Amino acid sequence: MTDEPAERTDTAPLPPRRVWVLALVAPVVLLLDILTKVLAVATLEDRPPVRLLGGLVNLVLVRNPGAAFSMATGYTWVLSIIALGVVVVIVRISRKLRSVGWAIALGLVLGGALGNLVDRIFRAPGPLQGHVVDILSVVRTDGSFFPVFNLADSSIVCGGILLVLLALTGRELDGTRADTAEREPAGE
Repeated sequence: MTDEPAERTDTAPLPPRRVWVLALVAPVVLLLDILTKVLAVATLEDRPPVRLLGGLVNLVLVRNPGAAFSMATGYTWVLSIIALGVVVVIVRISRKLRSVGWAIALGLVLGGALGNLVDRIFRAPGPLQGHVVDILSVVRTDGSFFPVFNLADSSIVCGGILLVLLALTGRELDGTRADTAEREPAGE
């Protein structure tokens, strides 16, 4: 018996598929995003911002035709196509999904992309040009400190951060772990 750590061989079984985690996370994010936007439109329309935590967080209704920091205003259709592309890519790679972490991260990104895509398709002024409903503003009510955002945006960012962390720690989409460093036997 040796003290060497067991290494994965080509014949080692892969972890079970985790598509169900993505299929659970994405719709929950989408549903919560739609719900918060419907509530925001119903309660914040034509009202002054609601200051929370001494103004650290503010609830304000903004209909955003572009992306964060007022980028791509007037190119809503391009943002819609990008979101559709993200959805297609995530759905296509989901069949290889065996990592719970990747499933959660991709579910957050997918749910967020779908949340903003729903706005772009179904809100005024029209299909693929709809303005996204943004609700949360940090520090200032006008979004001048940080862009006004919504739950979908937060999910996309959190999912993206998790994807980067998974990649940096060697976690693979298929549930394996990349190990680039040579392992030394213990005690040598």
